[in-house]
Amino acid sequence: MSKERVPVVEQIFSANDQIAMLNRQRLNAAGVFSINLMASPGAGKTSFILRTIEGLKNILRLGVVEGDTAPVTIDSDLILAAGMPAVQINTGGDCHLDAVMLKEGLNQLPLNDLDLVIVENVGNLVCPASFKLGTHLNVLVASIPEGDDKPYKYPAMYRGVDVLVINKMDLLPYIPFKMDYFLQGVQILNPGVISFPVSCATGDGISKWCHWLIAQRNHFIGHGD
Repeated sequence: MSKERVPVVEQIFSANDQIAMLNRQRLNAAGVFSINLMASPGAGKTSFILRTIEGLKNILRLGVVEGDTAPVTIDSDLILAAGMPAVQINTGGDCHLDAVMLKEGLNQLPLNDLDLVIVENVGNLVCPASFKLGTHLNVLVASIPEGDDKPYKYPAMYRGVDVLVINKMDLLPYIPFKMDYFLQGVQILNPGVISFPVSCATGDGISKWCHWLIAQRNHFIGHGD
């Protein structure tokens, strides 16, 4: 990266971080807890959101911001069909959501009627790690079919998350995935990170995740940001 380009990049990140801070303040003022859900394509983000909605039904009021690189509404339609408000954000081909995009998404959600907002970021293990959104937690969904080497190949993503969800555990007997090797890479980058092994296909592990999420939201309400 040239010396001329460095200040420009720094300015972009600085401007994004300022808007992210405003997003956080807005969520806090509305009493809404929020998570930024990241993963590679096909890891099961939308399925995980739908399972979360099912597990929190009649407990928390959810809203979802869906980020996609193209103007398709497949994922947001699924959320709406599950009875929760959803907003589709088209990134125009960009490989991540940024704070400005989330600000626009929050403008379209009834924040005063919600307890939790889940942001489904664009499927990518590189770009989303660099852009703060203003959410309270960064959650990464990894999946067994992706392979056990992802922490070693994408250290920035694994280093920067608060929670790791390991999805598609039901496929573990059928895929050569070395869990010890995978977890060793995770712990090197992010010691003590909270993890939840789940299967969106069978529902295993979802209840534990939902109970934990409720506790985090209640702690947020009781203590603020």
